[in-house]
Amino acid sequence: MADEELEAIRRQRMAELQAKHGDSSDQQGQQEAKQRETEMRNSILAQVLDQSARARLSNLALVKPDKAKAVENYLIQMARFGQLGGKITESGLIEILEKVSQQTEKKMTVKFNRRRVMDSDEEDDD
Repeated sequence: MADEELEAIRRQRMAELQAKHGDSSDQQGQQEAKQRETEMRNSILAQVLDQSARARLSNLALVKPDKAKAVENYLIQMARFGQLGGKITESGLIEILEKVSQQTEKKMTVKFNRRRVMDSDEEDDD
């Protein structure tokens, strides 16, 4: 009976190891796909931007990564559809940044709700 229990424990452990190994291969595949996508994005941006514009975009990515990602997506989309004439200079990138900033600008409104619980004007009406 001890042999059967030992064999069951071994089978369970083997199943756990196989499941763990299968998960790690999935993670490796995901990491490789993410790395390939990053390399593809970088190569497209290197073809589209000149050196100074590329430096400005990388500086923006340090400060505001979401805005830099939006600009990168915009540039890649324009490059795929052939809407770019040549390499974008730093001034051209600044114009694109302004466009993206205007599109993603959040409108803030302030609304005042005044409470009428202890309003002194109501007491004077009586």
